[in-house]
Amino acid sequence: MSEQISLDPATYERLRQVASRQRAKNGKPPSILTHDLLHEAWMKLENSGWGPYESREHFLAVAARAMRQILVDKARARLARKRGGDLVKVTLTGLAENPGEGLDVLDLHQAMEVLTQVDPQASEVAQLRAFGGMTALEVAVALSVSESTVMRKWRFSHAFLLQQLKGDATDPAQD
Repeated sequence: MSEQISLDPATYERLRQVASRQRAKNGKPPSILTHDLLHEAWMKLENSGWGPYESREHFLAVAARAMRQILVDKARARLARKRGGDLVKVTLTGLAENPGEGLDVLDLHQAMEVLTQVDPQASEVAQLRAFGGMTALEVAVALSVSESTVMRKWRFSHAFLLQQLKGDATDPAQD
């Protein structure tokens, strides 16, 4: 089953919540406003040729990926302009050990890339949970897997990403 997702009030509100969550997690004054992040993601999706989507959860997963890409692109642009200064810091649901502690977007992106090579499904789960703010059930529907698989992959990806971000490149699956 495929469906075309329109930007109706309920969809807009859900995207606004995801964008707001990402914006609020910045460890410094936000570099992008909530509505700007939402609108950039929507335009990216419209121009990408994606769709129709398998479900609302599938659409939200693709939108979360688009928002992540936008944040990473903005961090890269700032890094290029300032040669390493003033990087965006974010805290993502369940990833920062201290709620007020920020994570560097580019460091997180690199850790996610390594995770993708190690376990693509765990990477997808982490992206949907951390960037998309989706529940385990929503992720399970979006990926067509069981909720217990989502929770297992989330525990693995959480541990893996924390180790990567701390500079400890050991595989948590070996612990």
